[in-house]
Amino acid sequence: MVKDRDVSVNWQQGASVELTVDRLSNRGDGVGRWGDRVIFIPNGVPGDRLQVRLVRVKPSFAYAKILSIVEPSPHRVQPSCIVADKCGGCQWQAVGYEQQLVAKHQEVSQSLERIGGFTAPLVHPVIPSQPLQYRNKATYPLGKSATTGQIQAGYYQKGSHKLVNLNQCPVQDDRFNPLLKAIKQDIQARNWSIYDERSHRQSLRHLSLRVGRRTGELLLTLVSRDRRLKGLDELAAQWMERYPDLVGVCLNINYQRTNTIFGDETDVIAGRDYIRETFAAIEFRIHANTFFQVNTEQAERLLTTIQTTLALTGTEKIVDAYCGVGTLTLPLAQKVQQVVGIESHPESITQALTNAALNQINNVGFYEGKVEELLPRLSDVAPSVGKPDVVILDPPRKGCDAAVIETLRSLRPPRIVYVSCNPSTLARDLKLLCRQESHPASSDETSYQLDAVHPFDFFPQTSHVESIAFLSLA
Repeated sequence: MVKDRDVSVNWQQGASVELTVDRLSNRGDGVGRWGDRVIFIPNGVPGDRLQVRLVRVKPSFAYAKILSIVEPSPHRVQPSCIVADKCGGCQWQAVGYEQQLVAKHQEVSQSLERIGGFTAPLVHPVIPSQPLQYRNKATYPLGKSATTGQIQAGYYQKGSHKLVNLNQCPVQDDRFNPLLKAIKQDIQARNWSIYDERSHRQSLRHLSLRVGRRTGELLLTLVSRDRRLKGLDELAAQWMERYPDLVGVCLNINYQRTNTIFGDETDVIAGRDYIRETFAAIEFRIHANTFFQVNTEQAERLLTTIQTTLALTGTEKIVDAYCGVGTLTLPLAQKVQQVVGIESHPESITQALTNAALNQINNVGFYEGKVEELLPRLSDVAPSVGKPDVVILDPPRKGCDAAVIETLRSLRPPRIVYVSCNPSTLARDLKLLCRQESHPASSDETSYQLDAVHPFDFFPQTSHVESIAFLSLA
């Protein structure tokens, strides 16, 4: 064994070293140093003194496996999950929650400084979440044990497609736990075939559960390559009777050889194909494949922060880009004069219109199309909105298309609210909007200033962090 002060160790796979974990990476690994080299250690906690073995070695960095904990960090806690060291669903079960928040704040701040070029950006403390039992949706891959033949449902080990079988999960809403084990047993008793991704044969692929955190309604959806599930109607009726909160059993058909979970066809086997949920005093209908934030309570806190920071007066006209099913659009519409939502997924637009009608919200318009194509044509697409007072951006992890940034420069809305699930692409896009290049902007170029960033912890026990950035014309 060689300690981290002795840099004469042979830098090769299999070498054993002792080191201290300094921080957490944005992928969830502990990070230590060996001279001028970096070592990433899954399940390492800042402050841990560890003996590790190098398992993948590059010239300037390596990945290592923990052999023993020489001295545990004061931030190390007992994981709430018995398979936390195997399951790829969570990375930070062994990290105390306060330290998780510290790491997420550092990730946002450092991305803005390193990638965005911002000097000492105003990054507020991370808004904490309920650390466990917060997820309103669970989608489990299904498998079969090679040794026992038992049906399995769970999550994959990190970096693999090896299934870790679960009967409960501490980050999911605990109303899922009674269903998970029993439904696996029912599938086993029916002898339904389980999909083999290597051969693209057999039937059942996933089990999906959704719950309304406020209503308690449950929706169960099986995802299958085909409809060859004998006796499904009878079993669905039994499930509806057994679980009083279950409002629907659906079968989604995914024929494709793909990692995408849901296909385009959904059959309602019993009950209905949606749950009702109350969000910000608005009723939403949420289907199995609806994109809706998995942490309901944090999504409401995010909405409140937007409303409070913008200090809405009721006269504003807002564009909600990447609006989804109207999660932000509809509550904001009740506070302002008019909102326009833009979304590229047709089914989301259909659901947004349904939710608007359900709640009798009439000062909102939803338009299907890519943001980079519709936003430059806003005066033609939605002439009544004119020049918006606020544009809300909530893009996918890859961030905004370059055309969106250029359009915002020419459109010049007084305020921009950027909701991001990726600190790196947030920093990149803010750099462009705020002209943080090495050369100053010319006087005729539109430039924004970054007023503040509010990080939110939507996914405790993982390395993911959401943020809201507030910008105004400089």
